[in-house]
This record gives sequence, C-alpha cells and structure tokens, in this order.
Amino acid sequence: MTRLSLSKSSLSHEQRRLKTFERFLPSLDMKRKQLLAQRVAARTALERTGAAMVELQAKVETGLPMLSNLEVDLSGLVALEEVRVGRENQMGIWLPILEGIEMQVAPYGRLAKPHWVDSLVDELKAMIELRVREQLELRRLALLEEALRTLTQRVNLFEKVLIPRARDHIRRIGIYLSDQERAAVVRAKIAKDKRRREGLA
Repeated sequence: MTRLSLSKSSLSHEQRRLKTFERFLPSLDMKRKQLLAQRVAARTALERTGAAMVELQAKVETGLPMLSNLEVDLSGLVALEEVRVGRENQMGIWLPILEGIEMQVAPYGRLAKPHWVDSLVDELKAMIELRVREQLELRRLALLEEALRTLTQRVNLFEKVLIPRARDHIRRIGIYLSDQERAAVVRAKIAKDKRRREGLA
C-alpha cells in the first residue's frame, strides 16, 4: 500500500476520487436492483416451465393410459433435430433466448399404430420443447446469478472500501494541514513577539 501524501494536492486528489466514487455508486446500485428483478423474472419463468412439465406429464398419464401397453413400439418416435438459440442484451449481459426448435417425427403407418399415437406425438413434441426451454432458462439464471455476484462485489467495494478509505484520507490530510496551519500561526506569533521584544531592548 502506498504511503499517503499529506499535502494540499493530495487532498484535492482524494476529494476528486471521492466525488467520482459517489457519482458511480448510485448507478451501480441501480443496475444491481435491475439485475435482482431480472433474476426474479428468470426464476419465475423457470418455475412456470417446471409446472408446465409436471402438468403435461400428469395429462399424459391420465389421458393416455394405453402407454403401459409394451406391445406398441414407440421408440424413436420424435427426435430433436435443431435448436436455434439467439442472444439478447440485458443491462450489458448477453442472455440466450430460444428462437426455434426443429423436431423430426419418425414416419409411422396410421393403420399399423393405434389412433392415440397421433396425440402422443403432439405431447412428446410439447415435452421436448419444455425441456429445451428449461435448459435455456437454467442457463439464463446462471448467467444472471454470476453477473449479480460480480456487481454486488463492486457495490460492496465502493460502499465498504473505496468511499470510506477516501473519506478517511481526506480527514487525515485535513487534520494534518490544519495542524500545520496552526503551527505556522503560532510560529509567526512567536517570531513577531520575539522581534517586538528585541526592538524594545
């Protein structure tokens, strides 16, 4: 750590630093609050997707009890072919967004398979899309958490280290300079008094 210079130029430098820190802190804190709101929104979206998956699974279990019939081969019926992911900028953080999903439905004979397979294909597609959304929302949430952690560290650095340190430096320099001024005044009075006494003698 560099030694603090107890001079007027150092005082001016510390005062400028303090003003800069105090000017940037509110904007950092505002960004942190916005990120907190984004994180809440990301968690809500993730919970909604999870609830939709549970609801879809319950719907399939009650609506398609025929799935328990192991004689009907349903393997490879629907496959995920492509996921198109874009990016959006939220307060300087690039977050992934889902732009599109391509799925491949294996050809099956309408007469060879039971009629309920058509409805199962739709439900499988919906579940695949929900799972892809869930993975993307988990990634968004992780990126927001990381950005929030970094920003909170910066806010804490300003609030708990840089601003108090600058104020302490200003106080110490101010005390030193005022002591120097008082000492100079006392020395001037002593010198004046001494000259006056020598003039009388």
